Amino acid sequence: MKKKMSGGCKRTAELLGQYKSLVIMAVFALFYLIAFFYLERRDTAIHEINFGIDEYIPFCEIFVIPYLLWFGYVAFTVVFLCIRDKEESEKLVAFLMAGMTIFIVISAVFPNGHNLRPKVFPRDNIFIDMIKKLYMADTPTNILPSIHVYNSVAIMIAVRRSRCFANHRVIKTAMLALGVSIICSTVLIKQHSMLDVLLALLLSAVMYSVCYKRAAVREKREDLSELRVK
Repeated sequence: MKKKMSGGCKRTAELLGQYKSLVIMAVFALFYLIAFFYLERRDTAIHEINFGIDEYIPFCEIFVIPYLLWFGYVAFTVVFLCIRDKEESEKLVAFLMAGMTIFIVISAVFPNGHNLRPKVFPRDNIFIDMIKKLYMADTPTNILPSIHVYNSVAIMIAVRRSRCFANHRVIKTAMLALGVSIICSTVLIKQHSMLDVLLALLLSAVMYSVCYKRAAVREKREDLSELRVK
């Protein structure tokens, strides 16, 4: 019995080691969601985000489709790369966790929101119905920077870099196009201000430097060290 239990524990440890990035991301996602929903429901004063260009951006309900596809877009890519491309998935998970943690901290110390949602919808169609349900489920608070934008950029970087998509140009192009449409959707269905988008892009640039460029420098140093030893 002890041998069987020992073998089972060993197998479990091997699986956890093999899919370490996926396990780490899953655990982090649980804590992130707990923190996010707590911040969404707390009773506190909100700082209104008001960016001049927002009033010139039209409302376009069809973009609710890419906005909702974001959930599968991020989840599928993370799981796929954690299984198929360990090296790239480690950088992707670090990138995601860093930005999402910063978002939670900002939301905690600077509660924010906007008043951009249309009071009256210009049309009545299935996309408007979807947006109404989305508005009821997701309040326009704690929006700065946009995690929809930040995570979409993370996925586009990972897809562009991963060897898994190197010989699949059509899939890669489609994934990148979907990422761009998701970013556009955040302001076109009035879920975010343009300021949220710009700050998410800025944060992405900073985190790219930390999670990718520094990792590349460290890897080069390790390679040089190995050559010297040989």
